[in-house]
Amino acid sequence: MKSYNNFINIFYGVLFVGFFAFIATFIADFDFFKNLAISPLIIGIVLGIIYANSLKHKFPDFLQNGIVFCTKNILRFGIILYGFRLTFQNLQEVGFSGIFIAFCVVFFTFIFGYFIGVKVLKLDREITILCSAGSSICGAAAVMATQGVLKNESYKSAIAVSFVVIFGTIAMFLYPFIYKLGVIDLSSSQMGVYIGATLHEVAHVVGASTALGEIVSKDAIIVKMIRVIFIVPFLILLSLWLIKTRFHNKNEKSKVIIPWFAVMFIVVVGFNSFGLLSQNMIANINFVDNFTLTMAMSALGIETSFDKFKNVGMKPFYLSLILFIWLMVVGYFLAKFFFK
Repeated sequence: MKSYNNFINIFYGVLFVGFFAFIATFIADFDFFKNLAISPLIIGIVLGIIYANSLKHKFPDFLQNGIVFCTKNILRFGIILYGFRLTFQNLQEVGFSGIFIAFCVVFFTFIFGYFIGVKVLKLDREITILCSAGSSICGAAAVMATQGVLKNESYKSAIAVSFVVIFGTIAMFLYPFIYKLGVIDLSSSQMGVYIGATLHEVAHVVGASTALGEIVSKDAIIVKMIRVIFIVPFLILLSLWLIKTRFHNKNEKSKVIIPWFAVMFIVVVGFNSFGLLSQNMIANINFVDNFTLTMAMSALGIETSFDKFKNVGMKPFYLSLILFIWLMVVGYFLAKFFFK
């Protein structure tokens, strides 16, 4: 009977979060938000945060189990489905140099971010990891995937997502502007690689590259997708590092935890590479994926209190700003000298 009641509570909680995701998806369909490349995921977390800091205390506690379920299980399901956006053929289209640039951006940006956050800014280690992962890989989706391994409190992920979105949006408008001014001395293909290698969200990459033509857009999206693929070895290495350093509990014995949702992500990419599904079917799967990730983001927002933001201070902002500048500078030189 107890397990049945728990199931019902989870069901109602999931429905409740699903309502937020539905509203977020509806709002994101307006031209204003489309033009700004603001995805339902971002709107979902904003709606969740507004609810958490205004009306949450008026709703029954039994919804909590379903909300937590969305931040963990629904999130991982969404990350797995994300694999249907990619194929291994994408790797061939930009060659070794494109893969090399994506690798350098992902891993060196994360290492640099961790050093600056922990050693220089003395920032909380979990927030540092989340901000660095979001900046180096694929924005909000990377933050959520990293949360699946890190098992941090939800508000820390919300902080990381907030700053990743802010600087990614700034870059989305800034890159095309300075390129058209002639400030950036890159060919169309190099500019595509530059955008794909350094902008945070997939939506940001699409928004910035589309404004500069088809050649820029094609290379930008491919390089961005390669960065997304690197999330799998990143999560596995992160998991092993957390175990080796006994990150959460110094007295706890080491135990290998494989992020199976990341492994399944690669399996899905492999399946999608065979081209067995129609474009219409892929589009429908991507819609479901967007909705599940929006649910996860909404649940993340619902678990976030402004009081926790205040306690952290401005250090996550400083870290995200430093990483933003790092990506602009390092990404430029990588695209200029390693991609012909």
